[in-house]
Amino acid sequence: MDGWMDPKAFPHSQTEGCYDCCIRCLGAVPYTSLLATLLCYTGVALFCGGGHEALTHTRTFVELYFARDVQDFIVLADFIKYFQYVIYGLASFFFLYGLLLLAEGFYTTSAVKQTFGEFRSTKFGRCLSLTFIILTYVLAVIWLVVFGFTAIPVLFFINMESSCHKVNILSETTLFNQQARVCMDARMYGFLPWNAVPGIVCGNTLASICKTPEFYVTYDLYICAFAGAGITLLALFVYVVATTYNYAVLRFLGRKGIRC
Repeated sequence: MDGWMDPKAFPHSQTEGCYDCCIRCLGAVPYTSLLATLLCYTGVALFCGGGHEALTHTRTFVELYFARDVQDFIVLADFIKYFQYVIYGLASFFFLYGLLLLAEGFYTTSAVKQTFGEFRSTKFGRCLSLTFIILTYVLAVIWLVVFGFTAIPVLFFINMESSCHKVNILSETTLFNQQARVCMDARMYGFLPWNAVPGIVCGNTLASICKTPEFYVTYDLYICAFAGAGITLLALFVYVVATTYNYAVLRFLGRKGIRC
């Protein structure tokens, strides 16, 4: 999966030329793990950067339009503050973990090549590869929950934009009075407690909110965070496939008695 080739494809030779040396080096590059690392860093950057700024704008957005009393959104404000610290930790963790998985990809790719005689597949190395497989799989399952969680604010803003569009249409027809019945309730999404005041906006007030820069900036930031979570999830699945394949190759060569 990570560029593994037949160990007999490139035998050692003292008269090996520059071209053969380059081919041999390129053959040791774990391309799948490298792709997964790039996807992981891109996704985490989008998720952490977009999520951090989106949460900051969300507090301002809620405070201006959905909750007059600070006590009504104190829980939301605390959640935003602590989750922003979690984002800092996630960025650092995935940066280091991506490097570890990339290094593991180089190890397993090189270990199955007889051309690189200095590499050996040991029981410890295979155990380490298996540990990465299990850990990455667990992270993928956890990140699947995170991916679903990031869809909630995106859904909220999609529904809010749709409601604003409906208000604008009603304003241009004889059904003008019915636009006051079109509302958006932030409490039903769990953002605010049910006793929050007002917690809900309707009609022209709702339409005017949708025209503010804060609305579109926050909307776009949540979309970036959602896309970043999806890319990171894809990267984790690619890591699982690559590490599982490399581990299977090492096990196969070990059973065949081939020195790796």
